[in-house]
Amino acid sequence: MIERFFGRFKINRAIATRYDQLAESFLSMTHIAAARYWLKFVHATLIRSSRSC
Repeated sequence: MIERFFGRFKINRAIATRYDQLAESFLSMTHIAAARYWLKFVHATLIRSSRSC
């Protein structure tokens, strides 16, 4: 599960190559990527639940 999590994060080029030298900017990029994946998951869940009604 953890390997899949980091595999998804590595899709984002800035995270995979670590162009950001500062820890704060790297952490910010991981937060943005996590938010994007969370929103995609929530959106897919809402669509599935609306179809079943």
